[in-house]
Amino acid sequence: MEVQVMQDILGKNDRIAAENQALFADKKIFVLNLMGSPGSGKTTLLERTMAALKDELHMAVIEGDLFTTKDADRIAKYAVPVMQINTSGGCHLDAPMVQEVLSQLVLDRLDLLIVENVGNLVCPAEFNIGEDAKGVVLSITEGDDKPMKYPLVFKESSIVLLNKVDILPYTNFDMAAAREDIHTLHPDVKLVEVSCVQDTGLKDWYDWLRAKVRAKKG
Repeated sequence: MEVQVMQDILGKNDRIAAENQALFADKKIFVLNLMGSPGSGKTTLLERTMAALKDELHMAVIEGDLFTTKDADRIAKYAVPVMQINTSGGCHLDAPMVQEVLSQLVLDRLDLLIVENVGNLVCPAEFNIGEDAKGVVLSITEGDDKPMKYPLVFKESSIVLLNKVDILPYTNFDMAAAREDIHTLHPDVKLVEVSCVQDTGLKDWYDWLRAKVRAKKG
């Protein structure tokens, strides 16, 4: 019975995700589903991204959180449209949740929509929301064993951002092992080492976003 229920949930989600995807394709908006654990640095990365690209690209952010608006409040300071979705304890965003807030965004004006999913390395990877690509942020403070412990999110992601590399010397994180495991799971994945404190790798991240937006515009 549980298997059938899960199939029904995923089936409904995928139907609405296809509707979202068709809408994004019509509007030529590149949509990134950004995932990662709580504290991995997703919101800080988005803050840096908004500051760097908001005068170049028309961007919006959808923030997923259990209860608060703290992350959305941080993004709003950059004068970028931001929508908050509170899941009331739910561990991920799904396609219906995203669809519900899209009418509140002026999609005709957007080039890039980033959805910051709920902090979790498990459930968000299972639910398509209509995105063009998934990305995952892994902080080195989480440990180099995480890719193999939570393989689906790394298999599904087009880009992996290894974050907080500025404190690498003060941890036992094995960068070579992490890179090897990530490429074993997804050989063609884009892997970028970043530090939002020291600007390390951020240009590569911005260039990846620019290229994806250009490709979506055709």
